[in-house]
Order: sequence, then C-alpha cells, then structure tokens
Amino acid sequence: MQVLAGPILRRMTPNQLTFWLMTTEPVTVDLTLYKSETALFTLHKTQTAECHTQLKAGDNLFIQLLNIKLETALPTNQPIHYDIQLNGLDWAHWAEDLVYPDQPLPFFILQPKIKKILHGSCRKPHHPSKDGLLRVDELLQNTTPTDWPSILMMSGDQIYADDVAGPMLWAIHQLIPHLGMPDEKLPCVDIESSKKLHQESSYYYARETLLPENEVNRGMIDQFFGGVRKPVFTTDTAQNHLISLAEMLSMYALVWSPKGWDLLLERSGWSEPSGLSDEQKKDFLKHIPILQDFVKGLSKVRRALAHIPAAMIFDDHDITDDWNLTAAWEQTAYNHPFSARIIGNALLGYLVCQGWGNAPERFSEGLISEVQKVFNNPGREEHDELIQELFRFSNWHYTWQTTPPLVVLDTRTQRWRSEKSLENPSGLMDWEALTDLQQQLKGLDAVVLVSPAPIFGVKLIESIQRVFTWIGKPLMVDAENWMAHPGSAYALMNMFRHNKTPKNFVILSGDVHYSFVYDIQLRGIQQGSDLWQITSSGIKNEFPSKLLDIFDRLNRWLYSPRSPLNWFTRRRSMKVIPHKPETAAHGERLLNAAGISLVTLNDDGSPSAVVQMCSDGRDIHFTLSEQDATWE
Repeated sequence: MQVLAGPILRRMTPNQLTFWLMTTEPVTVDLTLYKSETALFTLHKTQTAECHTQLKAGDNLFIQLLNIKLETALPTNQPIHYDIQLNGLDWAHWAEDLVYPDQPLPFFILQPKIKKILHGSCRKPHHPSKDGLLRVDELLQNTTPTDWPSILMMSGDQIYADDVAGPMLWAIHQLIPHLGMPDEKLPCVDIESSKKLHQESSYYYARETLLPENEVNRGMIDQFFGGVRKPVFTTDTAQNHLISLAEMLSMYALVWSPKGWDLLLERSGWSEPSGLSDEQKKDFLKHIPILQDFVKGLSKVRRALAHIPAAMIFDDHDITDDWNLTAAWEQTAYNHPFSARIIGNALLGYLVCQGWGNAPERFSEGLISEVQKVFNNPGREEHDELIQELFRFSNWHYTWQTTPPLVVLDTRTQRWRSEKSLENPSGLMDWEALTDLQQQLKGLDAVVLVSPAPIFGVKLIESIQRVFTWIGKPLMVDAENWMAHPGSAYALMNMFRHNKTPKNFVILSGDVHYSFVYDIQLRGIQQGSDLWQITSSGIKNEFPSKLLDIFDRLNRWLYSPRSPLNWFTRRRSMKVIPHKPETAAHGERLLNAAGISLVTLNDDGSPSAVVQMCSDGRDIHFTLSEQDATWE
C-alpha cells in the first residue's frame, strides 16, 4: 500500500479532528491519541468507520476524509501525538519520513486562541524560487511546539491548473495509468476521450487550440487569438491547461507529497514527449531541474502539513485565470460544454482535495455520493449534472471558531455582476453575501478575515486596472480588486464603519505575487474599525522584479502624502499607513520575495509583528512608516 499524499491536518478543534489522505488502495483506520506517553483513547476501525468517508477515484486511487467528533474535549496548548494505522500499518510503513527527529509519532497542538498564524498563496511548482512551505517545516522543527502558530492559512492558488510546465504535465500523464482512473468522455471535437488526451503528445504546448470556436465564443476568439492574446480561458499560459478530472486529481497528488513522483520516476525517469519543436524542447528541459528541486522538498512539505492545521480557499488559478472576473467571461466560459467541463473538473478536484476538509458538514452525504458516481463513470450525463450543481453551490466560504474567529471568504463564486456592462469587472462578493457577512461579524471584538484578493491594494495598480476597464479591456490586466465595483466597495466600507462590527480586522490576502502590509485608519462621523491589510504572495511565485520596482516607485511618487494626484483621487475616507519591509533601501513598500508570512497577534486581535519568512532563508520584518501615511 502507498499513501500518495497526507495525512494532512485540516480543521482541528478540541471536539473534532479532520484528516485528509490519498491512498492507492481502500483502507480501514485505527486511531490512537497520546498525551505525553499516555494514551488518551483509541478508536478502532469499527468505530472510525462511522466518521470515515472513502472515495474511489481509480483502481489505485482512493481519497480519504476522517472527520472525528469527540465526546470528551482534548487538551489544548500541548502536543497530542497521533497514531494512524491504515490496514493495520503505522506511519513507518507508508511515510517513513513523516515524523520530526526525537519524536515517536506525528503530533499536533490545539490552540483555539490564535497568537500566531502563517499564511501565503500562489504555489507554482515550476517557478524558479524555492518552495515557501519548506520554511513552515523549518519553523516547526526548530520551534518549541507550544510556540507554534495555530494555523497555516493558504489563501488561494494552491495548484495552478491553468499554468502547467511541460514536465509536470508529462509527470501527470505518467502517473494516471498507475492510478487506474477510468476514461472520461470529453465534449470536444478533436479529443473525444481523456485516454486519447493523455496519450496524444501533439497537444503538449498546444492545448489552447482545443478550445471551442463557435458562435458562443467567436467574439473572444477573434479578439484575442487575432490579437495574439487569450482564447476562452483568458490565461496566456493555457498551452498545458489541465482538462480531465484525472489530470486535476493527479496534480494534487504531485504537489502535496513525493510518493507519486517516486512511483513514476523509479520506473521511467525523466523523458520528453515525442514531437516537440526545438523551442518546446528547450522550455521542457529548462523546467526539469526546477521541478526536480521542487520534488526534493516534498517530503518536508508533507511532514509540515501532517503537524499544523491547514485552512484553504480557492482563487483563480486553482480553477482557471480570470475565473468569473466579468459577467461576459461567465457567459462565454459556461455556455460551452467543453469549457464548462474543464472548470467543473477543477472545481470537483478542489472540492475533494481542499474544500472538503475546511468544513466537512457543508458537503452533504448526497453530494459526496454524487461525486462517487462521477468518479465511477466520468464523462456521462451525471458528470455534467454534478458540475452544474457545483456551479450553483454557495457554501465554499467558512468560519473556524477560533479566538479571534478565522472567517474565510469566497470571492469567486458569489460575484456582484456589473449593472453597467457585462464587460466590466464584477464585485468580489454580492450584496447578499456581504450582508450575511456583516450579520456574522456583529458583536465580535476582533476577526481574522481571509480575502484571497487584497481588499486594500496598491493605488497605482488599481488605477491602471480602472483605465483598462474604462477602455473595455479588464481581462488584459486582471482587474479584480474590491474597489473595481462601486456597489461592493460601498457596501464593504459601510460594513467596516458599522459600530457593531469588530474593532480589529486583520485581513489576510494573497493573489498579487508580492507582499505588503497596510495599517488602515477610517475617518468620518463615527470612529470605524482598526484594519490591517496583510498580503503575502507567493509561496512559490514572484512578480517580475523590474516591473514591480517601477510600480512601487511610481506609486510612491504619484500618490505620496504631498501629491496633488493623491488629493484629487481620494475616495474612501481613510488613512493608509504602510509598513515598510526592513530591507527597503529607498522607501519601498512592496516586497518581492517568495515565502510565507508569520503574523503575531496581541490579546485584542491586533497584529504585533509581521514577518515574511522568505524561501531563500531570510526573515524580513515589516516596520511602521507613519510619515508616509496618505489619506484616500
């Protein structure tokens, strides 16, 4: 038996434990928990069967979720070791490097009061930066467990379904036959089945040519293909876009653990598909050493994820670039069966590999039963019916009842469509969702709010996005910021100013591929909340360095406290105080360094320190810069 990925700790509370795994065969589970060397209790397989859900996605692929409700609360703020036995075998048989040195078993710390939290987003395997999740493993190994962060929050783009390196796609195709996933009939004229898609090397670096050209999307095809830009899926890296359900699930196996790589590399090693052009071969070979380095770190990534609870939410690249950015995009993408299938397969992969563990009760037994039917026979009518059900699903957001509460927003599927034009950017949450959020927040003293896209961003970049929106090209600059839609921006700011919403808001965001920290002070008749926008991106991705330097410098010049342009563009009645990275030599506010953010909170829920733990080993603190404060 192989454990392809996991165990990954998901929502963990004193009264409920959630574990996620991928295995190559069906398993029964025995679980024993220990405090020090004393057994707290043992759940045998007959007892865990009631809280164990097992999905068969292939002859040799099973996705496991253990959601265990406890009658007696577990102790907090101390190590609890756990012994998961699968078919009677303990961790040493299926994950020999899972345990930290001098520890007998993997363990976790339940910390309902958040004193420290890790967060980041955007983990692209073939980006040349180091993997920021390795810093999580390093921190856990070198820190006294009682000083560990409470949660690892991954706020989007845990996979890149729309931006896949050639060697990664090759690895996915090598893994799929080992996993024995059934053939999926595809609603595509050129490729009718997933088996043919996985075996046909001519579609490496050419998958955008499979996207439909018909009356539904002819305008976008002509506009962007003719102008050498974007087809139905608006990413300009769609050449290896994942398509089939088998590809989506295999990607997850290959980014969470080394086991899938071991399975395929020990048999065949690295090789390239036939028929590549010289330029494609060059690109393929360029990415092999980057992925080899990525794979070397995966055992430590798996070890970290087995020790700290991980909360996750999707952003666009988990599905596809510019996902639901405009109403016009939605009409184009969802009204063709092939593009809808691709989006649906990515969303189905997110459900079973990420969303399920955030809040298992949100996903009914009936829904999970429908998922199993699709896994049994993908590509049939039931598959498309399930996809349509997922498109209507409205419970991707969730809250973990920590202190302060961790409130994770769905900013992708509850969009506020523009009333002026189908081409204008949609609001990231609609009126109903924002109203529900405000009701949820009433009476709280503090909250950690997770918005995949920053609520308060870089003014220059938002201005550029506004210009492209004005000329009808929002997709060209990914104009997806909270202030792009007047209705959602107005409702959001009113929520922050409401006298019954939390005094302290810590907003964690990613998406943008650079990091920054703002302290926002609202002004007006009523004293508003104290807000902190803490953005960390990416875990394994960075913004083009020279371009970000230009944006940073121009933003400081054009929107400085003394700039007339800043006076004329005030719109939110708030004071923005940047926290500069301590390495800033010339007043830079934006940090371009892959890694993970460590946020320390005061007792009142406000942040006392923010450190970007860079993947290259540096720790960069953000320091307050009151003299650069601007009114907006």
